[in-house]
Amino acid sequence: MPRQAPVLTIGKPDPASRASYTGLPVFALGFRPFYLLAAAFAALGMALWAALLLGVLPSTEGPATMAPLFWHAHEMVFGFAAAVVVGFLFTAGKNWTGLQTPQGAPLAALAGLWLAARVLMWTGPVPLAVAADVAFLPACGVAFLRILLRVKNTRNYGLSIALLGLGGVNAAFHAALALGAPLAALRCLDAAAGLVCLFVTVIGGRVIPMFTANAVPGVNVRRVGWAERAIVPATALAVLMFATPLQGLVPAIVFAAAAVVQGVRWAGWDTRRTLRTPIVSILHVAYAFLPIGFVMLAAAALGCGDRSTALHALTAGAIGGAIVAMITRTALGHTGRMLRTGRTEHFAYGAIALAALVRVAGPALLPREVWIGAASMLWMAAFVAYLWRYTPWLMAPRADGREG
Repeated sequence: MPRQAPVLTIGKPDPASRASYTGLPVFALGFRPFYLLAAAFAALGMALWAALLLGVLPSTEGPATMAPLFWHAHEMVFGFAAAVVVGFLFTAGKNWTGLQTPQGAPLAALAGLWLAARVLMWTGPVPLAVAADVAFLPACGVAFLRILLRVKNTRNYGLSIALLGLGGVNAAFHAALALGAPLAALRCLDAAAGLVCLFVTVIGGRVIPMFTANAVPGVNVRRVGWAERAIVPATALAVLMFATPLQGLVPAIVFAAAAVVQGVRWAGWDTRRTLRTPIVSILHVAYAFLPIGFVMLAAAALGCGDRSTALHALTAGAIGGAIVAMITRTALGHTGRMLRTGRTEHFAYGAIALAALVRVAGPALLPREVWIGAASMLWMAAFVAYLWRYTPWLMAPRADGREG
């Protein structure tokens, strides 16, 4: 029997809240449409990418707007990850501020804009694709910031600024491609992936120790003061360095410093005691890929290892794992269910962790076709499992009758 975790929500929801929203349940709160869309796109997008890599789908039948490599990297960050970030912030923002974030028609419009951008980024035409894609993040960032400003929720201003910054990086990516500067476009993609890692660092540092202490009896969660003070500046500096073409000792030192503070933080969370509580341990596993990825980046900066593989430790491992962990946890709590995971969630957790391990270790150990196929199938399986389990819940009203 899986261990039952206590019910935890993001922030401090009003226990007296009762449903007053009368529209479609899927547009009652941000996590609902964006988690569904992100999970579906994670599976479909990876299937298309694997088909292109393995020659099943000829490159001439690939995306009409840009080269397949650019499409894959762009869509995994600005499509998949951005949707989850927006869904999470809209949901958390309601609890942080006590104010309603977009729901109903405004939320449906934002979800529709995201969906239009994903379709157009594959089919074209380029002007429409760029217009829809560039508009999405600023629209969401402004909506989120307005909520924070109304109650002067200064603690979370940085998250809204990061969301708007991510939108700015996206606009710079499209501008670089339009100007015929593919290397600059690649730097924008690296910066975007780094910003999402910074988001995982900030939110992970807030919630993982709390979730762990509340759900795992006997756990000894420790915070190391100097590491907590240094972790955001060190990670931000590593993100900036990652977005440059610099190689050698200086970037290696920056990446190594980020790896050290990330590793010290992770080591204080007593991961070993969480292994029998999968809803918590998956968060620890995902976070562990941050120090791993930065170590690999440090090695790659010195010519020992592949930069792309290091990047995938951060994206497939830290970002992908954290996303699967959070879209299960927050969906359970905010559909009025106990935070109790079963075989479907545990399968998804295992599949996403194995996908990351195969993607990181596979190039050194397995034939190209094997590791690409295995990592892609595992990634897709994780999100298909999520959709199978959670689609009925995300499309229906909360089980406890409350709004959300």
